[in-house]
Amino acid sequence: MTATPIATLALAFGLLAAAAAPPAAAQPARSGDTLAGGSAASLTDMPDRGSLTVRGAFYVPAYARLSLARGGYPIDLAVTLYVHNASDAKPLVVERIAYRDTAGALVQEYLSSPVAVRPFGTIEVFVPTQDVRGGTGANFVVGWAAAGPIAEPVVETLILGSSGSQGYSFVSQGRPITIVGEQR
Repeated sequence: MTATPIATLALAFGLLAAAAAPPAAAQPARSGDTLAGGSAASLTDMPDRGSLTVRGAFYVPAYARLSLARGGYPIDLAVTLYVHNASDAKPLVVERIAYRDTAGALVQEYLSSPVAVRPFGTIEVFVPTQDVRGGTGANFVVGWAAAGPIAEPVVETLILGSSGSQGYSFVSQGRPITIVGEQR
């Protein structure tokens, strides 16, 4: 089987990007962390916790399982959460990545303590197809912080799966968690 031109290009780009990436001042891996892929290369030194004056959170649908028809069998999907630091100058501190199921119950925490993501860096969390704990309404809550004003992070999930010869793939955008309806 030969590689398609797109696969060859993606492989070449990935190799070039890896070769061009500066070495990370990586935080040591901690036994409680379950970040995926090349996340370690995107980590940098943690800013002073007292300087973290800006905070936010994102809600990100994950759709770990699809029901294609009422009463039909579900299709289990692999989910990758991406947290992108959209700042060109400041580290983004990811304080929490919580994975919740359809009922809202906590399934798993992905960080044992906060991590700092370098400018324009990305961290990811992978939930394999076989992990059906999240169900059809699975979601992530991502808490973040920064030392002063910063570009809002981009948080999304890529969801992939197949059934027979049919493949499924889509992206779900995270939404900032904001309180609405308060009177000031």
